[in-house]
Amino acid sequence: MSVRPQDTAELHLEQIMYDLENGTLYDARAHLHDLHATEIALLLRSLPIDYRYQIWTVISTEVMGEVLVALQGEVRVGLIDHSSAKDLIASVNHLESREVADLVSDFPATIREKILNIQSDSRLESALSYDGHTAARLMRLDVLTVKKSSTVDSVLAYLRQQDKLPSNMDSLIVVDDNGKYEGMVAISSVLTNKAAVLISSLMNDTVEAISLNMPVSEVALIFERKDMISAAVVNEQGGIEGRITLDEVLDVVREEADHAVLISAGLDEEHDLFSPVLVSAKRRAVWLGVNLFTAFLASWVIGLFEATIEEIVALAVLMPVVASMGGIAGSQTLTLVIRGLALHQISSSNAGSFLLKELSVGALNGLVWSTIVASVAGFWFSNYSLGLMLGGAMVITLSCAALAGVLIPLFLHKRGIDPALAGGVLLTTVTDVIGFMSFLGLATIFLIN
Repeated sequence: MSVRPQDTAELHLEQIMYDLENGTLYDARAHLHDLHATEIALLLRSLPIDYRYQIWTVISTEVMGEVLVALQGEVRVGLIDHSSAKDLIASVNHLESREVADLVSDFPATIREKILNIQSDSRLESALSYDGHTAARLMRLDVLTVKKSSTVDSVLAYLRQQDKLPSNMDSLIVVDDNGKYEGMVAISSVLTNKAAVLISSLMNDTVEAISLNMPVSEVALIFERKDMISAAVVNEQGGIEGRITLDEVLDVVREEADHAVLISAGLDEEHDLFSPVLVSAKRRAVWLGVNLFTAFLASWVIGLFEATIEEIVALAVLMPVVASMGGIAGSQTLTLVIRGLALHQISSSNAGSFLLKELSVGALNGLVWSTIVASVAGFWFSNYSLGLMLGGAMVITLSCAALAGVLIPLFLHKRGIDPALAGGVLLTTVTDVIGFMSFLGLATIFLIN
């Protein structure tokens, strides 16, 4: 029976916690010895702060750099603050220029300057100048290029001259005589063809190169759609700058998934799971305040119909049904739109068609569930007129929820605001207000007057 990765991670965490709670720090160090840097990073994120810093003191500098690269945000900064300058300088010795550039941006200025002076690598200086949200900061600099005029025999000789081949290299980058990008040739094709065959006849010139300034989210989409393992990164003139492999793209996908989940709750992936209470409380207070405002708005709407509720108390019992159904229906549509925007599946050209489809879905679900809800409410309170009012409000609310679920994220996206951040709060406000207004309004018009 195989052990799931999450079960293994939990076992590692339990063992390390046991060692630390019993004061056997060097037993904990022994348990870390066989773990990969990314597994150690996960452990550090999962440990309370005091235990985290104890473990950090027994991690070797050879591993320390890789662990810091695998970490982000407050956890990384906290560990850097608890490291000596000597250890930090030593920790980057075995890292690629791209990884060093990502890491030293969080180092104190004095240590960063020392590392730049020691390494004196022009590639590192270039990497430090790149925007962290573009393909440039993802790319590896260990690139092998071949000319399209080369033969299979000469390429094989070239490969044999290398001390080692770059990791995750399934293809070679093909360039013209001026070093400009032409396409990719699979290593498998080089290995299985005759010596005199030209690379130009084997290369695939339809493989898209990645621009230095392409946003990382678009890079991930290209890899997904084209089922790529690696891709060349080019500058504006078409010259080769580096390559991106599936490893880096998977990191992007994971980070964006984490971002989507956390940002919907007003948090972000930079936050430490075990950050101080006051720090965490301060961050969450903002969104609690926003939610409180929307709650007061919904309460104000209810207050407008106070006399109606006093006369028909059953309305107070049934109001949550309308708001809840509207919220769920709207959230379903909102999620689809946010995902569609992220994957570039929804744009101004097809938004109208999608809106019409969602309105139809909302109306149909409204009719189906209004019939059920009206019957249950009518039987429950022995008042089928009340059930009809509830059913009518359900149709209105679910239709409006579908409308809001489409228009709100599209509006936010057009204004440059992340729909995942504010969409849920706005949608909840709309569905609550419309749900209460329609139900209580219909009841006031038809049951009171």
